Amino acid sequence: MFADSSIKKLLIVDDSKVSRMLIRTHILARHPEWIISEAACGEEAIALVDSELPDYCTMDINMPGISGTDAAEQILSQHPSVKIVIFTANIQETHQVRAHSLGTILVAKPVTEKSIALTLNHFKDSE
Repeated sequence: MFADSSIKKLLIVDDSKVSRMLIRTHILARHPEWIISEAACGEEAIALVDSELPDYCTMDINMPGISGTDAAEQILSQHPSVKIVIFTANIQETHQVRAHSLGTILVAKPVTEKSIALTLNHFKDSE
């Protein structure tokens, strides 16, 4: 039996439990079949990607320990197939340039229908 290719795995990385819950709720409303895991920091995200290899990842920038952009860079160096969207309230040009250089996009917080739509479009467009 073949696995259903429409079932995707998403890793949500954010030190805010509320942000993780909002992203999870919005994504599951559109894709209830997706398997979602969560991490509260960059180090935890790197370990989860190594063990679970998600298709997609949403990543906060400002977290305790390693920054989200540094975690994304490490993840992509080991697992270039993972599609990452960086969520942040800090949309300074330096963050935008760094996100773009990693092959990701930067989406402004707070988490809204619009930010989730941008995220899902990026995931779809990069397949």
